[in-house]
Amino acid sequence: MTGTDPLRIAADIGGTFTDIAAILADGSLITRKLPSTPHDYAEAVVDGVLALLAEHGLDKAELGEVLHGCTVATNAILENKGARTALITTAGFRDVLELRRIRVPRLYEPLYVKPPPLVPRQLRLEVVERMGPRGEILTPLDEASLSVAIERLKREKIDAVAVCFLHSYANPEHERRVGEALRQALPDAFVTLSIEILPEMREYERTSTTVINAFVGPPVRAYLRSLIRRLGDAGLRERLLMMQSSGGILDARVAMDKPAQIVECGPAAGVIGATHAGVLAGYRDLITFDMGGTTAKASLVEDGKLVRTDEYEVGGGISLSSRLVKGGGYALRLPVIDISEVGAGGGSIVWLDKAGSLKVGPHSAGAVPGPVCYDAGGTEPTITDANVVLGYLDPHALAGGSVPINGAKSHAVIEAKVAKPLGLSVVEAAFGIHQVATTVMMRAVKAVSTFRGRDPRDFALFAFGGNGGVHAGELARGLHMQRIIVPAGAGVFSALGLLFADVELGLSRAFLRPIAGTAPDSMEAAFQALEGDVARQLDAPVERVQFRRQVDLRYSLQAFELTVPVPPGRLDAATVAALAGALDAEHERTYGHRLDAARTGEIVNLRVTGALPTAGRKSLSAAAATVASSGAPCRRRAWFGQRFGMVETPVLARAAIGATPQAGPLIVEEYEGTIVVPPDATVRRDGFDNLLVELSES
Repeated sequence: MTGTDPLRIAADIGGTFTDIAAILADGSLITRKLPSTPHDYAEAVVDGVLALLAEHGLDKAELGEVLHGCTVATNAILENKGARTALITTAGFRDVLELRRIRVPRLYEPLYVKPPPLVPRQLRLEVVERMGPRGEILTPLDEASLSVAIERLKREKIDAVAVCFLHSYANPEHERRVGEALRQALPDAFVTLSIEILPEMREYERTSTTVINAFVGPPVRAYLRSLIRRLGDAGLRERLLMMQSSGGILDARVAMDKPAQIVECGPAAGVIGATHAGVLAGYRDLITFDMGGTTAKASLVEDGKLVRTDEYEVGGGISLSSRLVKGGGYALRLPVIDISEVGAGGGSIVWLDKAGSLKVGPHSAGAVPGPVCYDAGGTEPTITDANVVLGYLDPHALAGGSVPINGAKSHAVIEAKVAKPLGLSVVEAAFGIHQVATTVMMRAVKAVSTFRGRDPRDFALFAFGGNGGVHAGELARGLHMQRIIVPAGAGVFSALGLLFADVELGLSRAFLRPIAGTAPDSMEAAFQALEGDVARQLDAPVERVQFRRQVDLRYSLQAFELTVPVPPGRLDAATVAALAGALDAEHERTYGHRLDAARTGEIVNLRVTGALPTAGRKSLSAAAATVASSGAPCRRRAWFGQRFGMVETPVLARAAIGATPQAGPLIVEEYEGTIVVPPDATVRRDGFDNLLVELSES
């Protein structure tokens, strides 16, 4: 390796594969893809890093840091395999988690059952105390009731405790006292206080976020400690940085204390990479589409900027932030990149319901045993098996030959479990699976576009993930989108995105008052206090940190707020007064109208994000990919539906695609993934090694 900057390697864990990527000093991309190791995900990370170094003749001493995104926190929630967690709350409020909000995700399902709370009722304990909304003490903390709760926790052998008191955001005194007592009495327990994770109003969202942090804390801490230890044992640099759901990276040891910040870290990295690659190549309006082995994710990039939110739900079949679809998961009110996620990936299991309707996911065959075609013990058909039958995937091997494929088994299982019960041919059944999967994934795309008042036709579809290029054509057609962009290294793109992220941290605090009555100096002082807290947690001088300010606004009597940016520089009366106009504009943009002048605006929360630009970050060169294609050019039969039928289709490498558009059908095979170009589309390669697929308007 040339150059003086240390090598940075990124590793992203998926449900099926673990992806490794690095950018060398000359801007070339090197990658490695290997099956995930569910018994200990750290094993695949370390093995992949070592294999990548060895394959390219790089010395361990050149490695400066490892950047990481994982699904450990997400899986703990989705599989209900987090820590045995208790909740301590104000007397009379133990059922906040149960009551939630009066929202359901499916309008015409009156018998819908909400997901069970992460803390069962018998472990939600009450302590006598009460704060008022302005921080006044209405009922002093009763030490006797606290002692009773602590003794109960000792008997229950609790692993984690969440503490959330009424109005503690206005006065944290009682929560701090309880936190001190818990950490002294239960030194091995993972304790989370709501004032440390989310000092804002809204009891359900604050309680839910605090509980999520406690619930995932022990498994995330155990995993990261194991990974740091394994890296050290392998002679690798132990500097480990974690991607956060908000899109910034943070030292892993800091992330251990607030693991709720990394619940959506893997998908966030992909969006960071898409934003960087898109802007670099001149594409500023994108809908990102990331389809891996377990899930499919979508996000919006508008005018070169990604969209963040702090209204998010995880679990419940679709993880998303939407004011129109709520109640299906657990509320997580922390800064996240606005991503929606559905359980439809290459390993998603295909099944028939009691009425004989074809369904896809959300359950996955994962890495073990994997799809039936992996010939590793899988017995249920998956999306990958359907794509093998359709001819989209090599029926003999994937990932450059590292994953052997038994295509005959895919045919057999789809014929037996789907085609015969539905009275279809095998290819018709497989294409039906492909289309149903696409329909499920359209929910994710609409959640970040149509549900936000954005028309997908105004954007290009930026497809990545191991299966993104396979399904992008059908998905774009269903959304009436004309252009698809598939970047270099698409199959490991979430790992690649880690390399473009800055060290970043966001904090917030409640600041409830009318816009018209707010003194600029008091608001400026509150912002500066937040900025000081951010700098301390980043372990950097305030002068080195690049701050971004935002404020949550609402009209009087409204229950929920909108987030708008605050211009840089010291606040003055004009800047504060302009927030009223910013609220009007954002309300009209989001909901299609603004309220009349009689409804005054209110400030609810202040937000500060601090970033430290990453030293030694490299950009991709114009010809980024250095990995070879899966094999020599060939042809194979692929099915493109009743309209086109079975077509003899060329199978090429990315390098074989030139700047002049080539007509489909084509299949582009790479080490990391596959791209399917439909018969009524063209494909060309731009100067940044992106494949541009244009669909006909018919």
